[in-house]
Amino acid sequence: MESIKIMAAAAILAAAVSCGPRQENFKIHFDGSREMSGAKFALADINPDLPLDWDGYGYVVLEYKISTSQRFQLGFTTDWGYNELRVMSYVPNAWNRLAIPLKYFTELPDPAFDVAATFNHARYTGWVNLGGRRGPMRGVDSIGFRMRKAIGDPVLELRNVTLSVDDPGDMYMESAPAIDRFGQQMNVDYPGKVHSLAELEKEWRAEEAEDVSVAAFNYSRYGGYMQRQVDATGYFRIEQIDGRWWFVDPEGYLFLSVGVDCVNVGGGGMVRDADKRPGMYEELPPESLSAGRNGRHGAPQFGVWNLYRRYGDDFMSRAYDMTIRRMDKWGINTIANWSDQNIIALNRKAFMLSLRNLGQDARLMGLCDIYRSDYKASMEESVREITARNLGNPWLIGYFVGNEPAWINDEDRLCQIILDGEDRPIKGELQRYLRRNGDTGEARRAFVINAFKVFLDDVNAALKKYDPDHLNLGIRFAEPDTLGEDLLAACSSSFDAFSFNSYSLAPGRGMLDRAYRITGLPMVIGEYHFGTVERGLAQALWQVDSEKERGDAYRYYTEQAYSHPAMIGTGYFQWSDQDVTGRFDGENYHCGLIDVTDRPYREQVNAMIETAKVLYDVHCGTAAPFGNPPAGARGHEAVPDLWNE
Repeated sequence: MESIKIMAAAAILAAAVSCGPRQENFKIHFDGSREMSGAKFALADINPDLPLDWDGYGYVVLEYKISTSQRFQLGFTTDWGYNELRVMSYVPNAWNRLAIPLKYFTELPDPAFDVAATFNHARYTGWVNLGGRRGPMRGVDSIGFRMRKAIGDPVLELRNVTLSVDDPGDMYMESAPAIDRFGQQMNVDYPGKVHSLAELEKEWRAEEAEDVSVAAFNYSRYGGYMQRQVDATGYFRIEQIDGRWWFVDPEGYLFLSVGVDCVNVGGGGMVRDADKRPGMYEELPPESLSAGRNGRHGAPQFGVWNLYRRYGDDFMSRAYDMTIRRMDKWGINTIANWSDQNIIALNRKAFMLSLRNLGQDARLMGLCDIYRSDYKASMEESVREITARNLGNPWLIGYFVGNEPAWINDEDRLCQIILDGEDRPIKGELQRYLRRNGDTGEARRAFVINAFKVFLDDVNAALKKYDPDHLNLGIRFAEPDTLGEDLLAACSSSFDAFSFNSYSLAPGRGMLDRAYRITGLPMVIGEYHFGTVERGLAQALWQVDSEKERGDAYRYYTEQAYSHPAMIGTGYFQWSDQDVTGRFDGENYHCGLIDVTDRPYREQVNAMIETAKVLYDVHCGTAAPFGNPPAGARGHEAVPDLWNE
């Protein structure tokens, strides 16, 4: 991988500043031909009043403009080394003030329930994803910006850096609005952008006139493959046939769960705390469409407003029906995790659910205190209440137990949090365990894994007790390669399937083989996706260069996954683009099948159709998977080499 080089222009600029009056703006041209490009600037040249030691300050405040929504690395050179995090701007091509808490650079993240809650942090002109290095902000003498595989050679301008004790707030600093009345970026042009309601109505009517046919997929009523039928039980189950694993649908047809997460209507345009972003929006949706519609916290929602424009007063039920029609047309046979209960309740598509309120504790990084006297009774009551709603429902495939626990591979820190924290049952048990076994990293990890195994076994027993007809789909872990053999082995007897999220170009064969060898379970991928910056949203965890490449990436990933004999399900994340100015934790990824104006991304859904046609044969091993990965695909990981330091 090509290491980053500080741009020559930065050195010339620094020399010029030292010999004459201060230049107003400091500019970086990111170079898309490089794996990584960027520049550093001396802070004294930007703001000579900045101290070297930042103790006592709470925020660093940037005034900047960037021509893209692509994420960039922001860092500072300190006495101890280079310290950086990732930033995504909500409004490209505009001046913004972004205030970043300095604790993001100096402290480990606060304990949180899962990985996203740990590392994603929302602001109002952009959002922050925390990096891995922490240290005191002393001897701070330069600021650096870098971008991985920049799309379109974007430009960043910086005009001021200041410090503040208290939060000064973010600010959109332009006089003209940035988000139009349809929820689209005004400062970004792209193919398919609409400028009038008449344009939208024409496209909506055209979609409604399209034929819907599932003949090309040869699906049964429940979405199984009519090519082969085995014994039926009236519910979804799992079976290994001729060395390959399958779901079996309620009628006995072999089934692969081709799903999408977060299936809902009116997505992509929720406005979080509109009053804290004055001037950013051309017009906010009417309050009458923001009072808790679609379970979205009562915030203004451009996506819901567009549905009202499309369908009128009966927009919710008509939008639900269109969602099912789209799934039929695109070969999607499963409503995967995090989806709208109203759509699920139609009982027109197979679906998956998550168990909730099982005792996982954000203060324990998602671990459960299994030593509480009320733990088991409380957990069982939650399982009983949740499963009661779908007893006897043949459309339900099964339940997930959790999502990306934050403590994974951080057991030593979790134990320290427990030891330093309030008196509680798990603290006493940990103290006794470490006295018996020694306070070592190995002992701490063993304590956590043992507690987790008890939790998994107890939840599985409760699920089989209260709903023996539906499957236990496991915890949606992060990449299996990050899980130790002890943790994988702990899963082997507690789940019907091993589930994980894998944001990559394709799930590695070696990774899948290892997970299957240790667990012995068929596998479900809970999340994956691809995005680009064309629409003025962040490019998702795996970026590609164009809308066409999004479709190619989907085909490559999905078909490569199902070529493995143990793969039985996938959930693409997600149905709609994320909210243009950030969901609850800040994320605003362009990763959807539907945009904020309720129009499909044709390149993406056409690719999904082609993949759905061949998945049965790919999984049987009688057809080769799609073999053309997009050249522009890149993950979100930072290049390890930081400025050759």
